[in-house]
Amino acid sequence: MNSTSTPEQAPAAGVLEAVRRGRTAELPGLLKPLDRTQRRDLLAGLKELRGELRAQGWDGWQQRDLMYPALVVAGARCHTGSAAAAAWIGARDMRRWQQLPLGILLDVLADRDPAWLGDLAHRLAARAATAEQDYPLISELVRIARCPMPTTDGCVEGWAMALGTSRAPLAHALRNDPHVAALVPCLFETAEPVRSLGWRCDPDDPHQWPAVLTGLAADGIVDRAVLLDGCTARLLRGGKYHHLKPYQAIWQALRPTEDEERERAADWIALTADAPSPVAGYAQQTLARLAAAGHLTPRLLAEMSAAVLFRPEKKLVRAQLVLIGKELRRDPATAPELLPVLGEAFGHTDTDIQERALKLAALHLTGDPALRAELAWQARSLSPAHRTRAVELLGQDAAAPAEDTAPYQELLPPPPVAVPLAPAPGTVAETVELVTAVINSRTSTVEEFERALDGLVRHAHRDRAALAAALRPALAGQWWLDPARAHWYTGELAGLAHVAAAVLDAKQTGEEPEALGSWRSDCHHTAFTVAGHARLTEAARHIRTRPLPFLLAAPTEQTGTLDPRVLVERLAAYGHLGEQPAPVDFAQALLRVRRDPAAAPAAAALGTPEGDRLAAWLGEAGAPAAITRRTAPAVPYAYGETPAHLVLDTAPRATVLREFPDAFHELAQARKAAHRCWDGGAHTDGLLIAAMPEDRETLAAWWLPEVTACAVHEGRGGLSALPGLAAAGGPAGPALHLAVATGLGARHAEDRLRAVDALLTLAAREELDAERLGGDLGELLNLGTVKPNRLADSLRTAAATGACATTWAVLGAVLPVLLTGRADPRGAGDLLATAADCVEQSGASSPEPAGLAETATRPGRSRLVTQANRLRDALHRNAPAPAYG
Repeated sequence: MNSTSTPEQAPAAGVLEAVRRGRTAELPGLLKPLDRTQRRDLLAGLKELRGELRAQGWDGWQQRDLMYPALVVAGARCHTGSAAAAAWIGARDMRRWQQLPLGILLDVLADRDPAWLGDLAHRLAARAATAEQDYPLISELVRIARCPMPTTDGCVEGWAMALGTSRAPLAHALRNDPHVAALVPCLFETAEPVRSLGWRCDPDDPHQWPAVLTGLAADGIVDRAVLLDGCTARLLRGGKYHHLKPYQAIWQALRPTEDEERERAADWIALTADAPSPVAGYAQQTLARLAAAGHLTPRLLAEMSAAVLFRPEKKLVRAQLVLIGKELRRDPATAPELLPVLGEAFGHTDTDIQERALKLAALHLTGDPALRAELAWQARSLSPAHRTRAVELLGQDAAAPAEDTAPYQELLPPPPVAVPLAPAPGTVAETVELVTAVINSRTSTVEEFERALDGLVRHAHRDRAALAAALRPALAGQWWLDPARAHWYTGELAGLAHVAAAVLDAKQTGEEPEALGSWRSDCHHTAFTVAGHARLTEAARHIRTRPLPFLLAAPTEQTGTLDPRVLVERLAAYGHLGEQPAPVDFAQALLRVRRDPAAAPAAAALGTPEGDRLAAWLGEAGAPAAITRRTAPAVPYAYGETPAHLVLDTAPRATVLREFPDAFHELAQARKAAHRCWDGGAHTDGLLIAAMPEDRETLAAWWLPEVTACAVHEGRGGLSALPGLAAAGGPAGPALHLAVATGLGARHAEDRLRAVDALLTLAAREELDAERLGGDLGELLNLGTVKPNRLADSLRTAAATGACATTWAVLGAVLPVLLTGRADPRGAGDLLATAADCVEQSGASSPEPAGLAETATRPGRSRLVTQANRLRDALHRNAPAPAYG
């Protein structure tokens, strides 16, 4: 803009200067004297200034934070239309983390027509991105304009937030709020649950939302029926329990009358079927009260029971069986309607529930042949342990169907097959597209990264100028290509950007790989980072000096594995071209190559030092590091004590330390098991495994602390690499089996599922040593690292996939330790139940595990004793008949 201005332009120049200096408080005095024409001209300058700020890089944040509040105020004054003013005030690029200067903004808008201000309030409320944040402004505009309060979701959220954070007690704030009657019903109608309700939702606290809303209903300020219907509708919409909890709490605080509960009986029946367990349990209790008072017809109770008995939660199912039993005792005439629904419980996964349902049917069975036939057909889903009793009660129709008597077939997932890695991009355009995608993405697969890197190297060798010409516009938005923004950066670029910068001849600074390789850390992620950085640095250096024709270490499979015959061919091609292999690239190739001794003669026949090293590596020189197993003692910490657990230490790899570049020495050092580190993540697991894809034993030993933390510290996500390790190459030995065993006892279900995936992968590849895994599990149970109930859930999941024989093979090795050792007995009944399921399904015939007979003969009818007897009976039924000579 011009440095000089006319008298007419002087006021506008003063406003722009105040905006540039962030002097927001001065703006009302500068803006109010301007007429319509001056405001229009000033608006053009404000838009130009806004464009300048948007064009700045991220390092100009301080200037933007200084100027934006003033810019918002000035633009709001200059816009004539309410729609344009709302768009300006609500623009996200001028908001960042700052609150609007409310008082000043209202001051510059004070002389507008009330209808205009009301329209502005409603337009701001309609902006979903900013309505919640703008509620204070919207509220003041509504007060000035005396118009109805907008009821958009953002406005409701902002209203509730403002009340919840007010200095006044919530009850006082609500009673004195002029919009309470209009906005309270909206609390139940927003697309997403109102967050502030969940922060203060104790139904017994008189100062929180449930009790306060109940008080408002009692005083007639809000309609009680609106609250009841709103809570019911919100619960019926479903969702996670922490989202539904506030609405259940409001319902409880209202203490509905019997008539109010009866009017909504159909809604409660729907909730028992689909709601989260706590909500379904509360609905079940409500319906039980109605049934006890005679307000629930047999038809409705049967409808409810069919839904509840199908649920997996044992507590809900047991409570429903009790409710059915009470109703049958109260009115035996309801048997024809209630008994058929017991078939849902006959098929429950818990055999104790099956037994309860069968006993209930036996107590109330009538002589109706149609009812008996229906129950007999449903009884076919009973466990073999209860089939005999069902046949005695209901006749031969309850016997097992013919297909159940067929020989058992183990169902395992197909073993993972080697997926070839696609070749490097054949054209410059394809290379540029892939490189740009990898650099701009926070995550990339092994295939994407390796193909992009190999493509850069190959095309830089063929025609670096052509590659750079195509790559530069594709990466034009990268900050490191802007000289004005890159000068302050003193480190090296990370990832593929480091190599792309070499192609474009961008300035590089930072430490050399030798310095990075001297770092020492207990975390294996650091070691991988150092080696990976050295590989990229070497590739970048060669691009600048003597480009390589291609990479030796580019994998041939998506796991990162390199076929030894392909590596021999690449070394031969290097010899024909007169090229010398790059040390880091060749070292990475050795760590990736499949150790097939059959390829050693071809490697030795190359007659080069690298061929000889490859031949030796395919033999004893490439043997994985030795692994030592020990027990880490219990260690006290701030909030308790870490239980004793098994750890693995790895010995040094002499060949790597002696012959590999320094950057790989950290991967070869002796390493004692350390605490879980937080440097990695699921998005890096594949890339790290691809660095040593044929040495999963070493990888499993290094990852074991992360797996253990998920069992003893209740961590989350530490098992993300385990399925990949199970699918990698190399022997599946003690380290991998111990990692799987520990993972089966992880705290969180999603982590346990990953351990089950690894278990089934090993079984499908015929690499599972069930005795070893069972022995590890027994030791971990005794140490307390793995809890029986978590292990039972994991193995039950494995069996449910159809791997009953595999699961029993593992359990057969675990149970002796569990029944005779010092493991926590809680959950042992669940493990025995899973074992009995597997034996019944697979027809396994094995000797009784040690301790089973003593457990089965204990007094009482606990779950442990019941399931021990069931397992013992199943093993006896499956035992081969004695041969007589």
